[in-house]
Amino acid sequence: MIIFKKFTFDSAHYLPNVPDGHKCKEIHGHTYHLTIFIEGDLEEHLEWVMDFAYIKTVTDPVINKIDHKLINNIPGLENPTCENFAVWLWDAIKPEIPLLKRIELHETPTSGVIYEGS
Repeated sequence: MIIFKKFTFDSAHYLPNVPDGHKCKEIHGHTYHLTIFIEGDLEEHLEWVMDFAYIKTVTDPVINKIDHKLINNIPGLENPTCENFAVWLWDAIKPEIPLLKRIELHETPTSGVIYEGS
């Protein structure tokens, strides 16, 4: 079974490696939408895969590091493409949630990334 939990946060960034004149070279912000997917069997007694509150407890401190921040200043996010950001989030969350199956990160309503680990 796969369960999911959604989060929203706001961050600013710029893409230092794009060509001069590219609109993303300048500092700008996004309201990001992050969905965490967890895959596992139902626990016998509780009959759930994982407590949604636990997912929130693990994910909230990660989001607090990036919410309303210029994420280029965070180690590992010096070139914060959506793809690189997804890997960074995965690496921050996966050690605490081994059943993590996939994350979806939307930086706009029409653009984002799906990452299923490496």
